[in-house]
This record gives sequence, C-alpha cells and structure tokens, in this order.
Amino acid sequence: MTEEQTNVEQLCRDFRKMFQSLRDEVGKVIVGHAEIVDDVLISLFAGGHVLLEGVPGRGKTLLVRTLADSLSLEFRRIQFTPDLMPADIIGTNIVMEDRSTGRRMFEFQRGPIFAQIILADEINRATPKTQSAMLEAMQEHSVTSSGTMYRLDEPFLVLATQNPIEQEGTYPLPEAQQDRFMFSLIIDYLPKEQELEVVNATTGATPE
Repeated sequence: MTEEQTNVEQLCRDFRKMFQSLRDEVGKVIVGHAEIVDDVLISLFAGGHVLLEGVPGRGKTLLVRTLADSLSLEFRRIQFTPDLMPADIIGTNIVMEDRSTGRRMFEFQRGPIFAQIILADEINRATPKTQSAMLEAMQEHSVTSSGTMYRLDEPFLVLATQNPIEQEGTYPLPEAQQDRFMFSLIIDYLPKEQELEVVNATTGATPE
C-alpha cells in the first residue's frame, strides 16, 4: 500500500468518526428521524441545501437549531410571511451621516442571510418574488445589492421548512428554487414510543 493510499484511508476513518460524533450530538436532542438527520448531514458536508416538509410541530426548527449548536456555527432564523420583502432577507443600503464631516453616504446593512446556517421557516408562505431573493445566496454563496457583491461565510447551509401546499396561505415554490435543494425530505409523525420520549425530554427540568 502506497503512502498516498494510507493517507486517504486515514482521512476516511477520521471523517467517519467525525460524522458519527456529530450524528450522536444531534441525537441527544432529536428523537428518531435517523434517516432525516443523516440526509441533512450529507447535505452539509456536500455543500447542498435541504427542504424539509411537514405539518407544524414535527421538530423541523429544533433539528436546524440543534445542528447549528452542535457545530458552533452562526445561526439565523428567517420567518417567511406574505408581507416579507427581499430586502428583509438580503439587507439594504441606508443613508448614514458622518458626524465629524456632516457628509452623507450609503452604507449596506446586512440582512439575516449573512449567517452560516439559515433556517428559512415556512418558506412557501412568502410570495414568489420574495422566495427568489434566496436564489443567488443558495447557488453562488453571495449576495448582490446595488451592483456590489458580498460573499457569505463558509460553510453556508440553508434548511427551509415548507408547510403542505394544501394548507391555506401557501405558495408553490418556483422550479428554479426547487433546483437549489439537494434533498427534499418529508418529516412524518413518530411512532407512539418515540412520541413518548419527546414528551419526557421536553417536559423535564433538565435541558437537552
């Protein structure tokens, strides 16, 4: 076996160990949904994004927050609503005044998209125009405002939650946006035994 092959094998062993360690950390909070957790981790390491679909209360938000906490990455949650505007996501230029000179200038105020793990909560409750504000960030890992491009910190992962389309007040995701997701996962109800574990874990005096 060559030295290069030995190094590759060692890297693979180290990666498996790190993957399992992260899976175990997430599993301390998230009950069940092992395949969902694995797919989210695969997407993270592969540089993709994930669309999570399911009715409210299935632990979608908790999964994303737990992943960010486990990795000590900057986390932001964006609540998508029908009145949300693109500038509310990427940021906007505002007029700032230099008190020493009295001179006014435009300064870019960064929006919540400038984080490493983004929870786009109920993304299909926003209008298609607002949903499209995520396209450049998800594809290029950058944001452009007034002709200036701003790079996003790496790693950058978007986990979007989507309510079932038949629910009132939802909009279908444009095809261009669906293409930005590596996985589209459906989070279903847990078996009765695991539901009891969730109740015990979330009603005790000790936090996760």
